[in-house]
Amino acid sequence: MKAPSCNRRGSVLLLIMFATGLTGSGACGQAADPSRARSDGKAFAAEIAAQAQEAAKRAPTADSVPNFDASPSQSSLFDDPDALARAASAAATSHEGYQTMRSSVERRPRIPLGDIEATIARGQAIAADPNTYVSGMGVGGALGSCRELPPGSASNGSYEATCNDGLALEQKIERCTVPLTVSVTRATRYRYWCSGFNAAFNDVDDCALFDTASCTVTGSHPGRCLQGGRNQYGRPWCTEPGEPIDELLCTSEVAGAQLRGTEGHDTIAERRNESACAGLVADSGCVEQVETCTSSDPVTRIINGIAVTRPCWAWEKSYQCSRAVERQDCGSLDANPACSFARRECLSEDEPCTTWERIYRCAIPDQVGPDKQYICDGDIYCINGDCETIDRQPNAEFKDAAVALNAAAQAGREFDPPTLSLFKGTRNTCKSAVFGVLNCCKGKAFPLIPGSQLLVALGCSREEILLHQRDATGLCHYVGSYCASSVLGVCVTKRKAYCCFESKLSRILQEQGRPQIGKPWGSPKRETCLGFTVDEFARLDLSAMDFSEVYAEFQDAARLPEELSTVTAVQQKITDFYTLNGPRR
Repeated sequence: MKAPSCNRRGSVLLLIMFATGLTGSGACGQAADPSRARSDGKAFAAEIAAQAQEAAKRAPTADSVPNFDASPSQSSLFDDPDALARAASAAATSHEGYQTMRSSVERRPRIPLGDIEATIARGQAIAADPNTYVSGMGVGGALGSCRELPPGSASNGSYEATCNDGLALEQKIERCTVPLTVSVTRATRYRYWCSGFNAAFNDVDDCALFDTASCTVTGSHPGRCLQGGRNQYGRPWCTEPGEPIDELLCTSEVAGAQLRGTEGHDTIAERRNESACAGLVADSGCVEQVETCTSSDPVTRIINGIAVTRPCWAWEKSYQCSRAVERQDCGSLDANPACSFARRECLSEDEPCTTWERIYRCAIPDQVGPDKQYICDGDIYCINGDCETIDRQPNAEFKDAAVALNAAAQAGREFDPPTLSLFKGTRNTCKSAVFGVLNCCKGKAFPLIPGSQLLVALGCSREEILLHQRDATGLCHYVGSYCASSVLGVCVTKRKAYCCFESKLSRILQEQGRPQIGKPWGSPKRETCLGFTVDEFARLDLSAMDFSEVYAEFQDAARLPEELSTVTAVQQKITDFYTLNGPRR
């Protein structure tokens, strides 16, 4: 009965001995010593792991790549790939593998669709709750010591927040009232007649007598008749009237003139009193907008006993006034313990600078992380009833290797053959009111805005909404701001410039790589987000860079299931099994 036992237990050990060159006539005999086989297997695994780590650090060469041939036999197919299809078609009918495949297709059993669906359903049920389907194992011992796996992210990253300090343009509507001033003056006027020709013949004053007097000609009538007769009815008729006589109305009596009579006279004087608006009119920062009548009821009013009718008796004028005032909006950032002042840049671009943009570096708020995970000594692995405790150690170099591999892959994807450059970005800008409400540049650390249509309606472009979304996901680097428009020498609108990249890793390489090789970002107005040349990228020291912001993305892709609870559940099921069935003999 020893031979079957040797076959069962030795099946796995034979594989190990075959790999280590220990196969031979004594294979089954060696299997009788499990402790020696375990120690040999562990030593072999440690040696292979060391060789793999050393190989990962060396650059591959033609000699180190297995089966590498600079001129392979398949090189004839490089220029004629269709030849491969023709050769395969010709060899297919006589090829053993092809015949085997055809035989498998033609003779393989046909499984009903219902059985397949039932199997899938059972698999899904196990995947949903695997602990329910773990069978008991005969093994004792404790869990051993457990170590918490490193968190998924060593850092949530940071972002640059800005505020303004300096002159702000204060705009407001100012109004003034313009009343209509009306006065009525009652005076006596003096009536005179005069003629400039034959005054004595007409028995009137010579008009020259009134040259210096304040008189007004109000009418005229004919002078004495020079020649007359009778008309067809026998009535006297003047056929040649004399020179016309002017009728005058004077404000005072004229000495030496013959007074013809007096009459009362009312004088109405009116003017718009705009004295209240004089300051706004003289202010170059104020522009008149609209004038509105504010008093028109009633249109006819009694002034000094005289009825005066006017369509409007007072107006209100509105002016749009803009004035420069001192202001700053950095209070919230100064009070935020997660933010620290980094630098300030002149936004108004004048000398001396009147408006500054202050930049703060702030930590992105912590996100709710996954449950803790553990790696434990005392995890059990069993084959055919022979169990072994597994001692696991977390690989501290995994994150660096993952970053290096991802950087190499990203470099291949982002290589630009025309310019021979890597990790090139795209320039994007967004506008923001200086000391204003509208801000199309929220970005990192602010939630994505679901109602982007609202921002578009308020004045943000769709490109600015896209920039906000890309920056919020960590793809963009903030270059700086510059004044986009000014009024009366005061900057009222600024534009923020960003360089956005294809991945978060590309952004980190640009941000931390440029200082290493002395390649600063350009001015916000002119930065074009160029990539690294091949020579510049070769000079970068990736080991000196902080990639903690992307560790989680790489580690989560390789993270093991939470082991502690699984082992506990398995051991509990084993205990329950022996409680119900007793120990097996």
